[in-house]
Amino acid sequence: MLTVAMTGHAVVIAGGGPTGLMLAGELALAGVDVAIVERRSSQDLIGSRAGGLHARTIEVLDQRGIADRFLSRGQTHPAVSFNRIPLDLSDFPTRHNYLLALRQNHFEPILAGWIANLPVRISRGQDVTGFAQDDSGVDVELSDGQRLRAEYLVGCDGGRSLIRKAAGIQFPGWDATTSWLIADVEWSEEPAWGFRTDALGTHAIGKLEDGRRMGVVLTEKELGPASEPTLRDVRDALIGVYGTDFGIHNPTWISRFTDMTRQAAAYRERRVLLAGDAAHVHPPVGGQGLNIGVQDAVNLGWKLAQVVKQTSPASLLDTYHAERHPVAARVLQNTMAQVALRRPDDRTKAMGDYVAELLRMDEPRRRLAGELSGLDIHYDLGAGHPLLGRRMPDLDVVTASGPVRVFTRLHRARPVLLNLGKPGDLTIAPWADRVQVVDAAYTGPWELPVLGTVPAPAAVLIRPDGYVAWVGDGTQEGLVEALTTWFGDPSRLRR
Repeated sequence: MLTVAMTGHAVVIAGGGPTGLMLAGELALAGVDVAIVERRSSQDLIGSRAGGLHARTIEVLDQRGIADRFLSRGQTHPAVSFNRIPLDLSDFPTRHNYLLALRQNHFEPILAGWIANLPVRISRGQDVTGFAQDDSGVDVELSDGQRLRAEYLVGCDGGRSLIRKAAGIQFPGWDATTSWLIADVEWSEEPAWGFRTDALGTHAIGKLEDGRRMGVVLTEKELGPASEPTLRDVRDALIGVYGTDFGIHNPTWISRFTDMTRQAAAYRERRVLLAGDAAHVHPPVGGQGLNIGVQDAVNLGWKLAQVVKQTSPASLLDTYHAERHPVAARVLQNTMAQVALRRPDDRTKAMGDYVAELLRMDEPRRRLAGELSGLDIHYDLGAGHPLLGRRMPDLDVVTASGPVRVFTRLHRARPVLLNLGKPGDLTIAPWADRVQVVDAAYTGPWELPVLGTVPAPAAVLIRPDGYVAWVGDGTQEGLVEALTTWFGDPSRLRR
């Protein structure tokens, strides 16, 4: 195979799914030279895959000014689900207090459309087959013999991640105990729509968008083999549960998933990082996988950009693992709990009924809905105001130029110092090229999901990912330290 000359990029991303696309967009907004290597020849995706966007993910897209692209294509629902128990979000203090039903095969092309307007190179129809890293960068080998040189390589290449394995990053967790068949097929006989529970577990059949096809999810009698399932496997499973296969034919997608649950021991190995399914896999119950992958990307993107541009030290990348690893660990825990509650024996059913009763109470409902939606994520940035380390609410503030939504100031993925005191009171001249200062007024309540109303701050420093890095009390105490921690020492060299 012909080997071509090495091409250089600041960052190479292995995998162009939702996580890889979002990360590329974040880096491009920051002016970083980024390339994606994607196995598929197009963004087309066969099969159902992920089915919805949670509230925090929609907020993240809103922070970049692109949420409407997705909202116009999906359908909103006022609740998230834990073990099929609906948890109402309609009283949560956010503009997006709902779940957006939008399948991944729609989400990806919309996100790719955004990327198309940014300086991102996508090499399609290729795989990363290996890499070698040194103190200054990573040599990346592609399946066509091409070689790329990057300062950093990010594995967004799924649960079987070659990048994770080649980097020697351990992937501890729990092996599969049960499996499900999933298929998109045409049908000849009217199926039994909806859910069905029997001695094997829970099964579901739902009509797909075109009305001619159906999506099938079937709990298997025994843990399925590693080989790809066939139409015959689906037919036999349908007959075992429903007594008929409904004349299914012409499949577009057949797959198998399990309750295997694993998480990377480290999200960074020197100049190699992991995000999305490459960093964590879990059962798809609750629809959280795509969402936390996109949020991984938004947490990592601005940090990696600052390190590449030498405005921050490489140690800033350690905060990516410190913040995102606990979030995914919690998702692994709640998905394992949901799978456990779906066991069909009477004792587990009794536990499920008990949990459902608790979740009809407001406080448990709010706590779990906050967790599943991502609205209650709290990064440990130390003691202080309740806002510290939490998502910034999208307030309607008033500036000298008129009313402004806070999220509109994050569209370019730049940090914001929102000064709600006397204009000009906060001086951050050394960071003027990195941090926007917005002098504004706000007289309404400050309300956070789950926590409720919190004291009004005099100022907040908002990171590009929308999380609060510093809360002011009318003085500049701690502001310089926060600016230096998150946005670099102004004396550092830049490029």
